[in-house]
Amino acid sequence: MPICAPSIPDSHMAPLMLALALVSAAPGQARETQPADEGTSAMERLREAKASVTSAAHAGPDKIPIPSPALKRRAFDAMRKRRVDPRMEAQARAAQIQAANALAVEQQAISTRLHQALGLAPPDGAPTPAHAASNTPTKAWVPLLFASSSMPIETLRTYARQLERVGGVIAFRGVPGGLTKIGPMAELTARMLRVDPGCEGPACAMRNVQVVIDPILFRQHSIARVPALAMVPGDPTQPYCEREDETAGRAAHLVLGDAALSGLLDEYARLGGKEEVRDASARLAGR
Repeated sequence: MPICAPSIPDSHMAPLMLALALVSAAPGQARETQPADEGTSAMERLREAKASVTSAAHAGPDKIPIPSPALKRRAFDAMRKRRVDPRMEAQARAAQIQAANALAVEQQAISTRLHQALGLAPPDGAPTPAHAASNTPTKAWVPLLFASSSMPIETLRTYARQLERVGGVIAFRGVPGGLTKIGPMAELTARMLRVDPGCEGPACAMRNVQVVIDPILFRQHSIARVPALAMVPGDPTQPYCEREDETAGRAAHLVLGDAALSGLLDEYARLGGKEEVRDASARLAGR
């Protein structure tokens, strides 16, 4: 038997159709207003995210926090109220002096070991040669020989032997290969000052002759050729910061030429420096 239901009257269908129309129109209106609301919400979220990133960057472990004015005021107030303990101040000064003295001792020890390693000084406990007792003359004039690393090693050795007797000094303009390469200069100095040219190592006896590297001395005396001899007043090995007058070490005369030290001294006396070379000539002659 067929099932059937009574049809809905048209009078009842009108309200139903009106409700459906209103429902279907509502989503359309929501779609029209939704983009504006979502854009505003997105901008708000972007601003909040940016603010959170900025605060995190300033508050990170690798960032120094910016103190507030109140925190700064508290810090300065605490510093002004800090109490100074005289005992702590005295201990700090004593520790500073002790550290400076220890550093000086350590530097001297390192310098001694360096000279021993380069063969420029005898090892610890080695007897001091008799001829190295003192090379500081009592006179006011010091023989200063200007030399160069290009000179034959035998010539340098001869001058070193002669200058040792008169308390002279050998001066070089610079270091072979530049100041970054001190090794060649140390080797040249060791070969020049060894008493026995065949000796090797730090235990070799060395001549008691001062060697300086001083381009200012070369410029003061206008040295263009070597060897050259000058008789300078005072000590040419003294640092410039410790000299009373930087120009006081300039010689009155200059003798050029590859000759024996005795001949250079005689020529210096002939130029008018008899008084300057008198003591050096007497020492060289053994008088």
